[in-house]
Amino acid sequence: MALNEQLPHDKSLDNSLALMQEGYQFISNRVNRYESDLFEARLMGQRVICMHGEEAAKLFYDSDRFQRKGAAPKRIQKTLFGVNAIQTLDGEEHIHRKLLFLSLMTSEHQKRLAELAKNEWKASIKLWKHADHIKLFDEAKVILCRIACHWTGVPLSESEVKERAEDFSNMVDAFGAVGPRHWKGRRARPRTEDWIRGIIEDVRAGKIEANKGTAMYEIAFHKKLDGTTLDAQMAAVELINVIRPIVAIATFITFSALALYEHPNAKENIRNGDEATLERFAQEVRRYYPFGPFLGARVKKDFTWKNCDFKKGMLVLLDVYGLHHDGRIWNKPNEFRPDRFQDWDGNLYNFIPQGGGDPSQTHRCPGEGITVEIMKATVDFLVNKVDFDVPEQDLSYSLVRMPSLPESGFVMKNIKEKALH
Repeated sequence: MALNEQLPHDKSLDNSLALMQEGYQFISNRVNRYESDLFEARLMGQRVICMHGEEAAKLFYDSDRFQRKGAAPKRIQKTLFGVNAIQTLDGEEHIHRKLLFLSLMTSEHQKRLAELAKNEWKASIKLWKHADHIKLFDEAKVILCRIACHWTGVPLSESEVKERAEDFSNMVDAFGAVGPRHWKGRRARPRTEDWIRGIIEDVRAGKIEANKGTAMYEIAFHKKLDGTTLDAQMAAVELINVIRPIVAIATFITFSALALYEHPNAKENIRNGDEATLERFAQEVRRYYPFGPFLGARVKKDFTWKNCDFKKGMLVLLDVYGLHHDGRIWNKPNEFRPDRFQDWDGNLYNFIPQGGGDPSQTHRCPGEGITVEIMKATVDFLVNKVDFDVPEQDLSYSLVRMPSLPESGFVMKNIKEKALH
């Protein structure tokens, strides 16, 4: 019998075009069509196994069976991650590097960033109230870039904040893009690496002072397993991997604003609620709206699972968006209902907006807590600290465009500080 003859095979000679045409729903469309959580496809000329569901997520994060080395295409390394960054490491090397990132993203650091965000949002009202309108996505990028650089210890003059924010954002926007969007990110990557590498070199030479405990200091002087420091280029790549994801929270913030607008009951609950209400809302935004479409890994060694032969070196894609809209896991998954997280048990494999498994051991993003805390601070601001109108605009978002975003970027008008009662 030929390899995986019983496994559903997509009929197309190559699915790359279908992936671009279907975006976030590419895997789940076929899961529904074949009534199978596993199927085989061809992407960019190579055979790929696509997986869906909670059991598949548990398997995907088994480091004995899967590795990240060789999984991220160069086009993603040259835009989103950086070449040979932490996302491409495995084993002891990955865990050692991950501990560095985890040390920078403790609960204390999360609260500090949320406080910085809160202060920046409040200060922005003074400018916004004189503007005809603002686009929340654009404002969020700038604010998040400013606080990320301040918090990491990266010197950033006010005159360059907007340009740097745009570069970080373009790297994120490029990951699922072809054409101009991809090349914007491709150009932003070396420009940003050159900038940060120069700063790392100046810190090491004593020309720029970096405080111990900041991401700047800890990454500049981080020792690898062999006792040597990262070369300046690699240190720059990893420092960008701290700043860029913080700027990317602008997407979650824009979807949060959309959710508040489209679900006034949820907004009312936040107005009258507590910290837990904010937490549930932030989590539901991360579940419901599109962010990461899927994740990739390579098979580490031959094994069989559910009568499917996984051969060493094969690329495997795990459906993220589809998992978050799986009716077997989530009751009425296509409804926005923050209260569903009231009884959520913290499962590390059925809710994976920034990866699955234990962040200290797997490739789950160590900055997840930062994302949630900044979202909570921002949602509290939008509901309880500021008044604004939402003019007529195109708030639709595409499940084909990856990454997705409300078309208008969420325009706000007639902004003023909310009166204290």
